[in-house]
Amino acid sequence: MKEKSPRITLNNGVEMPALGLGVYLSPQEQTAEVVATAIGAGYRLIDTAAAYFNESQVGEGIRQSSVPRSEIFLTTKLWMSHYGYEPALRAFDSSLRKLGLDYVDLYLLHWPVPQAFEKTVAAYKAAETLLAEGKVRAIGVCNHSPHHLEALMRQTSIVPAVNQVELHPYFIQREVREADARHGIVTQSWSPIGGVIARNRADDPAVVAPLQHPVILSLAEKYAKTPAQIILRWHIDHGLSAVPKSVHPQRIAENIDLFDFALMPDDLSAIDALDTGKRIGPDPETLDAESAPIKIAD
Repeated sequence: MKEKSPRITLNNGVEMPALGLGVYLSPQEQTAEVVATAIGAGYRLIDTAAAYFNESQVGEGIRQSSVPRSEIFLTTKLWMSHYGYEPALRAFDSSLRKLGLDYVDLYLLHWPVPQAFEKTVAAYKAAETLLAEGKVRAIGVCNHSPHHLEALMRQTSIVPAVNQVELHPYFIQREVREADARHGIVTQSWSPIGGVIARNRADDPAVVAPLQHPVILSLAEKYAKTPAQIILRWHIDHGLSAVPKSVHPQRIAENIDLFDFALMPDDLSAIDALDTGKRIGPDPETLDAESAPIKIAD
């Protein structure tokens, strides 16, 4: 099937699909098939990470598809335990071997780690080297607040192309989006439908997931779309990129079937109003390799 998502032009001229498939928590035994299924459904952006432990399966899924590698936009990420210049270069080579690919389209630093920011800066400089060598087509960061971005850009040469952050109707990250826009950085949403809420607050009966919120349900009825399609369209209409995760073929197909409508301005505002200002995932100010001790083998 042809690509379904429109593309966003990054600040270095590279085009990236606006909507992609995330594979965080996708089981290894399912990931290759899930990736091939998504590509067959019209996805061209696949988002993985060294810390997801499924890079090998993502590469296999890409090879199983009938779509040329040149048409796929593949993102992977550097984990904090490999920050620093030389460790980052070695970690990238390991990711590339696991993926079984010749290059990566987008390479991201996974967290800012302000407690050891000199290593973050060194890792980003390694990413700049990878870009200069043609091993990656674009570089960027994840989970960077505006002050993290400012500190990074003061000490490096290349403005990040993407800043991937927790962003969903309950945490709309207006300040981050505005800062990214000022610098020409694309804001990309992880957990865009609010899956992080289901994972972390499932035992709290007072918390209603975005997919069940009356505002979202009402808009789904109004537009004759699923609640997930409404939320993902909200991301797209705000000029964001989003990488929803699913292992279910029907949901994978539904999530990308949203380019035949657009939300009215008042409806966008109604979803914006659901913002609580509170993140559900880890805090970028405190998360480091010691508090998230993930061991990634070469």
